[in-house]
This record gives sequence, structure tokens and C-alpha cells, in this order.
Amino acid sequence: MQKQIKLILIFSFLFGIFTADSQNNTKPFVVVLDAGHGGKDPGRPTDFGYKEKDIALKMVLKIGENLKKYKNIKVIYTRKTDVFLELRQRAAIANKADADLFVSIHCNAHSSNAYGTETYVLGLHRNESNFRVAQQENEVIFLEEDFETNYEGFDPNSPESMIGLTLMQEDYLDQSILLARYVQDNFTNKLKRKNRGVKQAGFWVLHNTYMPSILIETGFITNRSEGDYLNSTVGRNNISKSISDAILDYKSKLNTDDIVEVATTNEELKPSTETEDSDAISNTSKNEANGIIFKVQIASGSQKLATKSYNFNGLDGISRKKSNKRYHYFYGNTPSFEAITALKQIAIDKGYKSAFLVAYKNGQKIAIQTALKSTE
Repeated sequence: MQKQIKLILIFSFLFGIFTADSQNNTKPFVVVLDAGHGGKDPGRPTDFGYKEKDIALKMVLKIGENLKKYKNIKVIYTRKTDVFLELRQRAAIANKADADLFVSIHCNAHSSNAYGTETYVLGLHRNESNFRVAQQENEVIFLEEDFETNYEGFDPNSPESMIGLTLMQEDYLDQSILLARYVQDNFTNKLKRKNRGVKQAGFWVLHNTYMPSILIETGFITNRSEGDYLNSTVGRNNISKSISDAILDYKSKLNTDDIVEVATTNEELKPSTETEDSDAISNTSKNEANGIIFKVQIASGSQKLATKSYNFNGLDGISRKKSNKRYHYFYGNTPSFEAITALKQIAIDKGYKSAFLVAYKNGQKIAIQTALKSTE
């Protein structure tokens, strides 16, 4: 009898350890919240006395407060007080934490009376306006000591420097866009703020984070009305709730096995309509010689699907690639940029409204711009 009791006690003890270990091994969903600017870097100047660094910090702390109500979410702040942080320090905090998301909060500024919200993911600046926003946020580098060494010659004022930022984050691009879309939808549908869209630009802080990452411009502090709203408790709380709700929606979406149709921006690179047929043939031959092919990415998700036409609205020629525990699905495979552009339109007509182009060289993913430059 005593032996049986001892065995039961030993079993219970070991079971308790096993259960505790199992619970401890369950990784929480880690969100790193980054309040832009801080300390000697106040952010963009304004005539109304608002300080971007203060508004961003208050919003971040409120977002964190909202998320901490959920036991399976862990919140990490890059800063919780008015201190100066280098861009590389912010990225390092997220990487060290093995975060699932990086969300950077900012306020916009402009010499005009512009207003509205916009959310950025990493990518080449698609127009002068996007480049200007990224340029302003990246200029904080000049306030850092030894910035020439730490950033290896990166120049925030150089469009060429921006081009080198994109490839590191491309595997996370579709997830970043998904979160950005949730943020903008909440701003528009719940708060009735002007939606300036999901955009791509070359932000250094997004480039060096190894997880889905977004930068939110919550509004223009240079617009008196919007600045008043951002600086008010009600405005900050409303915006913070919209952002935390978007993060929860994103997390919920990742926990399903549904395919996530990737969104894209309305500023995606457009092919020239002036390309001569002979030029197109020549460029295709060059791409073949250089090992460059183009594909249309139509979807991604955690579910592994057979690449059959019945799973993709009747599209044939589907390929699948696994990256970062997610499956990416592609339509088409051709060295011709003109042909892949036509296939993209077919995918859109089949219901994949946010399909976008990707390029590979000898099996390695490269930026579309790099692939196009090889034919110049």
C-alpha cells in the first residue's frame, strides 16, 4: 500500500513538472511597441506647441495597456520615458525579443494643411511624397554618435541608399501589409479619419527588424484641427484602441488556417506603356541569360494547399514556396516582364485583387527594380 502511495506521489510530482514545463514552453505572442523619437529628438516641428515624441509615447503606453489585458500577449516597449534611442537600438530590442510584431508610432508633418492617417511597410519609395516621409524619419541618424560607422555609409537623403533596404524584409512583406491594412481600416471605419492608404517606403528602423513590421503616421500635428485631436486624451485613446484592435485582428487571422490574400499599395511599380515589341523581346532574352524570372504572388497563409486549379479560382501553373512557417503561392513563371504583367491582370480578374509581382535570379529572390535594371 505504501509503495502504491509512493508511486502515485512520484507520478503526480513528475506530471506536475511536465505540465509546468509545457506551459512555460508556450511562447506568448510578442509585440514590440516603438514610440518614435524621444529625448534630444523631439520629432517634426510644429507651430502649435505639440511634441511628436510626447504624443507617440502616450499612444504607445495606451496601446500596451490595451494589449496587456490578454494573457497570451507579451508587450515590450523600446522606450517608456522621454529618452533618446538610436534607430539600430530600437530594431535590436525587437530582434532580441524574437518578437512577432514590431509597431512604430509617429505623427506626420507637412508644410501644407494636409491631414489623415497612413501606415507604412518597408519598400522602395514609390513617389516623392513617400520618399520625403521616410527621409524625415531616417534623419534622426544624424543625431547619433558614430553614425557613419553604425550605418555603414547609409545616407537618408539618398534615393540610392533606400534601394538597399528592401530585401531583408521581403519575406515578411505580406504579413506587414495585412496588419497595416487592419490599422487603416480601423482608422477609417471606426474613427472616420481620412485614409491616406497603406504605403511602402524605405524606413531604416523597419529594414533591420526580422519580423512583420509597420510604421504608423497617426495624423498631422502641423494641421491645427488634427493636431488638437492627437494631443487630446480622447483622440489618443481612440487611435490607440484602433491600433490595438488591429493587432488583435491580425493575431486572430494568423491563428486560422485560411489563406491570407495579400494586399498591395496603389503605388505599385507600373510597367511602361511605351516599350517597343523589339525591346521587350531583347529584355526577355537578357533575363533568360541572367537567370531572371518573374512570378505573380497571389496569396499566402499557414495552410499547405495542393497547387491545383480548383484551389485557386481556376488558375493553372501555380507554384508554392514555404518561408518563415508560411506558404506563399505564385502564378506564372516567365523571364518576360510584359508576359508576367499580363498574367497579373488575369489573376486580378480571377479575384486576386491584391496580387503583386516578384522576381528571382537563379532561384534567389531579388527586388523587382533590380531585375528590371539588369535589362537596361
